[in-house]
Order: sequence, then C-alpha cells, then structure tokens
Amino acid sequence: MNNPIPYGRQNITEEDLNDVIETLKSDYLTQGPKIAEFEDAFANYINSKYAVAVANGTAALHLCALALNVKEGDKVITTPITFAASANCVRYCGGEVVFADIDPDTYLLDINKVKALLEAAPKGTYKGIIPVDFAGRAVNMEDFHALAEQYDLWIIEDACHAPGGYFRDANGKKQLCGNGNFANLAIFSFHPVKHIASGEGGMITTNDKDLYERLLELRTHGIVKDDSKYQNSASFAIGLNEEASDSASLNYPNWYMEMQELGFNYRITDFQAALGSSQLKRAEEGLARRREIANTYFQAFKNSEFVTGQSGIIEGHAYHLYILEVENRLGLYNYLRENKILAQIHYIPCHLMPYYQSFGWKVGDLPAAEEYYKACISLPMFPTLTPEEQDFVINKIKDFYNA
Repeated sequence: MNNPIPYGRQNITEEDLNDVIETLKSDYLTQGPKIAEFEDAFANYINSKYAVAVANGTAALHLCALALNVKEGDKVITTPITFAASANCVRYCGGEVVFADIDPDTYLLDINKVKALLEAAPKGTYKGIIPVDFAGRAVNMEDFHALAEQYDLWIIEDACHAPGGYFRDANGKKQLCGNGNFANLAIFSFHPVKHIASGEGGMITTNDKDLYERLLELRTHGIVKDDSKYQNSASFAIGLNEEASDSASLNYPNWYMEMQELGFNYRITDFQAALGSSQLKRAEEGLARRREIANTYFQAFKNSEFVTGQSGIIEGHAYHLYILEVENRLGLYNYLRENKILAQIHYIPCHLMPYYQSFGWKVGDLPAAEEYYKACISLPMFPTLTPEEQDFVINKIKDFYNA
C-alpha cells in the first residue's frame, strides 16, 4: 500500500462540498437557518423530540452537566474506558467522578458494578450516571433507567460512537441510541472519524422540553430572548424612568435580551451544520458498510489463537471501532505502523490518567478495564475502506503472528 491506512477517516462527497459552498455564499455563516435544519433532521433520525447542535462533543457533555445542575461535591458514576471528556464534564462543574469497572465481554459500563456502588452508600450519595456506547455498542439503557429511577439519579448517555446503533428493550422493540426514552440527555460528536463528520461539532438530544430550553440558553452565554421570561421590566428595557411610565402598557423592544445565568459560546456554525446535514443523508449507507467491514474482520480472526478476546457480530452495534484483544499488542502495533497501517488504542483507562490518579485512583482499582487496556487494538474502520485495503490489514496481522 502506497498511502497510510488510518483507523478512521471522513468521507466528503461532491454533494457535501456543494452544500457547504452554498451556505458560505448565503447571508448566514453562523446563527442562521442551517443549524435548525440540522437539529430537526438529526432529532428525526434518532427519534428524539429535541436536538441542540453545539461546537463539539465535549461542549455537549459540559452543557448537559450544567443543565442537570451538577455542582461541587456531586458524585457521578461513569466508565474508565472512554475518551476523557465523558468524565471531565463532571469536573468542569466541580463534581466528583467515580469510575465503575467494565463488563469484559462488552467493554461497556458494568451495571452490576454500578449497583454495587449504589448499594454500598446511603441513598442520595450519587447524583447521576454517564454510560458510554463504547465503540458503537449500545448500552441497555432500559436497565440503567430502571436502576436510576430506583436511586433518583439522572442519566447522560454518551452516544458519540453510536448514531444509528440500537438495543432491543424488554418487549423486543428497537431503541435507538440517544432517543431520549431512557436517558435525560444524550450526546453525539461529529469529529472527522465519527459516523457523521462536520469538522468539529456535537449534538445533544432529549425528550425533556425544560432541559431543551435550558440548553438553548446555556449554549449562547446564558442569554434569554423571550418576553415571557424577562426579569427586568419593559420600562427598563426601553430606557425609561419607571416612575414616569406605565410599565404595564409597554412592550419589550426587539433589541432587548437578558443574560440570566453564566453560559458559554458553544454554538456550531451554519456551514458545519450544512456539512452535517449532508452527511446525515448517507448515515444508514455508512452504517451498513461499517457492519460489513466488521463482519469481514470477524470471519478473518474468529478462530485465531492470537486473539485473546473477541465478540461476535452484535445486533445494533454501530461499529465506530472494531477492536481486537491480542497477544503482544505492542509488537503488532509497531509492525502495522511499519506497514503504514495506523491502528489505534482506545482507550487508556481514564482512572489511570495522572489527573485522576491525583484523586486517589490507582492501578488495581478497576481490573477488568486494566486487563482490557493491555490487549486492545482498534483496526481501520471507515466506510471508504476498500476490500483491498482491508485484506492488506488482515494479511499483515496474520503475517505478524505466523512469523
């Protein structure tokens, strides 16, 4: 292979380019109509009532924590096998992150470990849970919802890896990741290696109108532009002396707005939203191709002695990543890079990052996550991966171990 094969890659088509160029030529580069169009299309795709587009997935997580009033000392449970932002959003608000171990068969947050934490502490100790649809495999949110209700907890579902992914509920019905039926809020990312790429960008979905409206305000500096919500009088807004005016008969001027709490500028641009909307049209096509690639990998390695852990093809898995657990992971990683195959490792356990170790987390605290990290490697996985490229990857892996 002449060109390197990355673990993930965006696919930008002529239609994508045309939609972005059209937006760049329009009256709005930001705060325009393309954002609402993208939000409506994405909510429809996920089957949620509301969607709020934001600057990136990390911004989405932060806004969710703010909207749920996470504050100093609040304890929130999440998984160690995730990108650090899933935990960091709690710290941004002064909360305390409590990691629970993963299920070694699914790589997802182990609900039994979460139950054990909750049962071991007085009710009210914990405020929320952030499960992650890691690699694209859907968390059974129905089970987590039941547990959260029992302990009066909120849930943020980190579905960055899983747009279009799903699990089946107790009645056998498909439940799409992030649809809002079981989590208070869910978040997605549109980083270039994700299913839908907009350069940077993120989305929050929910079925809760109050949370939706609060997110809209927090996204834009905490500013409110709604006559019914203003705290200052119309007389003040116009600039009149209240004593010399009949405030009841006055209307707020069009220019008026109020910053009622500390928010952020976490807006997405219109041209990013235009790219996201265009990409969304091909979402199911890309998802089908990812599942096809995953099946090819599975068939190639299912009887391999050097693979120490591997699930079969999972219904509803969105396959953002295809992960093998292997012997001599470092040797394979280096060999693949020598052959221009840029495999990646997802993830270094969050609790062993120096920042979180400063709170007392240490090696041995979460053994399943730590064992997984020693052997995991993510293979190239993106819809435009050609059969020839995938065969090359498979053959090089087999060559390494046969040697």
